[in-house]
Amino acid sequence: MEQRATTHHVHKLSFILLILSLAFPSSSFELRPSVADSTFLHSNDTAISDFRVLNRRALFQCPDLNPYLQINVTTQGDLSDEQFITVNVSGVLVPSDGDWVAMVSPSFSDVTTCLGSEAYYLQTGDTSILPLLCHYPVKAKYVTSDPSYLSCKNQKCQKYGNNGDCEVRTCAGSLSFHVVNIRTNIEFVFFAGGFSTPCILTKTDVPLKFSNPNSPLHGHLSSIDSTATSMRLTWVSGDKEPQQVQYGDGKSQTSEVTTFSAADMCSEFRLGSIVVPSPAKDFGWHDPGYIHTAVMSGLQPSSTFNYKYGSDAVGWSAEIQFRTPPAGGSDELKFIVFGDMGKAPLDSSAEHYIQPGSISVIKGMTEEVENGNVDSIFHIGDISYATGFLVEWDYFLNLITPLASKVSYMTAIGNHERDYSDSGSWYTGPDSGGECGVPYETYFPMPTPAKDKPWYSIEQGSVHFTVISTEHDWTEKSEQYEWMKTDMASVDRSKTPWLVFTGHRPMYSSLGADDQFLETVEPLLLNNKVDLVLFGHVHNYERTCSIYNSECLAIPEKDKNGIDTYDNTNYSAPVQAIVGMAGFSLEKFPDDAPSWSLVRISEFGYVRAHATKDELKLEFVNSDTKNVDDSFIITKK
Repeated sequence: MEQRATTHHVHKLSFILLILSLAFPSSSFELRPSVADSTFLHSNDTAISDFRVLNRRALFQCPDLNPYLQINVTTQGDLSDEQFITVNVSGVLVPSDGDWVAMVSPSFSDVTTCLGSEAYYLQTGDTSILPLLCHYPVKAKYVTSDPSYLSCKNQKCQKYGNNGDCEVRTCAGSLSFHVVNIRTNIEFVFFAGGFSTPCILTKTDVPLKFSNPNSPLHGHLSSIDSTATSMRLTWVSGDKEPQQVQYGDGKSQTSEVTTFSAADMCSEFRLGSIVVPSPAKDFGWHDPGYIHTAVMSGLQPSSTFNYKYGSDAVGWSAEIQFRTPPAGGSDELKFIVFGDMGKAPLDSSAEHYIQPGSISVIKGMTEEVENGNVDSIFHIGDISYATGFLVEWDYFLNLITPLASKVSYMTAIGNHERDYSDSGSWYTGPDSGGECGVPYETYFPMPTPAKDKPWYSIEQGSVHFTVISTEHDWTEKSEQYEWMKTDMASVDRSKTPWLVFTGHRPMYSSLGADDQFLETVEPLLLNNKVDLVLFGHVHNYERTCSIYNSECLAIPEKDKNGIDTYDNTNYSAPVQAIVGMAGFSLEKFPDDAPSWSLVRISEFGYVRAHATKDELKLEFVNSDTKNVDDSFIITKK
């Protein structure tokens, strides 16, 4: 079935390109295999829902001449930086379970039909009957979310007869939408026909605007080196003029300002001089505003400071208290690590990509931060899952602000940030939707050697973290391979006795992994006596024995509390763990797991770690129950 679908996809795409080539006879084009296989790749790596393929649906004209139909928004004045608003649909003659409301931004976006755009969208993996919606809604809700809608409990008489009886009754419904400041005006559009056969009924008369589209928002922290005496703050604003971060006792730093445009996004293929855009370049594009970054220097490790950011011209953020991590070489570190979190709506709306576990995970981690149990956070790939729908970065940044504004939020790049064909990524699937790492590296500047070389190391407390990119070339003699080898060989184990190696795609998983990656990089781990390896990508939690070459070289023993304990005094091999259970829909384990897989849990959560000079303890916290579902210790005597 997959082969037949791919063949149909190729034939359909070839026909479209033939038509385009007739229109541009001087051009030449060669179909790459990555395009032909995109249906298969997309269905494996991204969950396709009715809403996600809305742009590839035929748009019909509603045969509705209803003169009573209205849609309006209940709000007082312009929109704040974050709020819930009520959208009211009224004057409906016959309520249907296919009626829905979309939030669209910018308000001038074209939500009608783009007849000539089919080739643009085939790369996303859907081959539905076209034409297409020209712009992707930010989010949408079925009006049946209001339980009184179909039963018409909220009705109004629109026309009375001569005898005073009501001759025409209409129904109404109300929906709540969570809105964050995305800087551009928004409107709400009322559709019929569901997501599969949408047609426009009506839209709001006046666009809604934000009271301050230049507000400084979503400040998040990251470490720039191992001294913990400087911290980078990154935030978003609609204003391009430099702003400031004010911190400590009267200190301030002026921001450097950058942004990116649709021209910076990757495209799947070209037809001569005609670019066939990716989602990021076309229907998923949204202006990111301006990204500000400033380094707060003169700090002390393991200390608390206050800061605020912005300017008199655009306003200031609230004052926030943050904590610096411990300096490399000090004794103790408390950190959280996870992958594949993304975001989910706070209003139960449909969005481009929803990671259902993210809300409970963020709530649990926020409580940890507020209780002082966290020095730093490591999010190891698949960050926002925006995948070419740029407005979703704003919603993600808003969601992590309670965490990332208070402790160092370090990241590694994943396939859904970087991968795209012909873009320099090691894997060529369309998983980034054309973002190709540009938004990720702009929003999350890490202490990397250069642009599009997103690997780095950092020391905090007694731990040396080697953070790699599994999405860039890691083969022998590559730049990243040589860097890994040099970095791990240079670790002073008397200063940082624990060496933790981390990235996105795993070496070991019961669900399978890249054998070439394992064969190439694993010897470096053994040669440098790596203690712990942490990966994501697979959406569950799994822990191994002390493993090398798919064999257990050592098995942990139970301590007096029944906790698995690995004794690395006489080193054998690294312990490896997958921690990709922080948001994306969970994956089930096979019935016949390999012998090296000691613990397998398919629940949402995060890993809480505590390192001293002698002991490294990790706990998998179930974010729904708050229970510790697995714990293990690595010791050195």
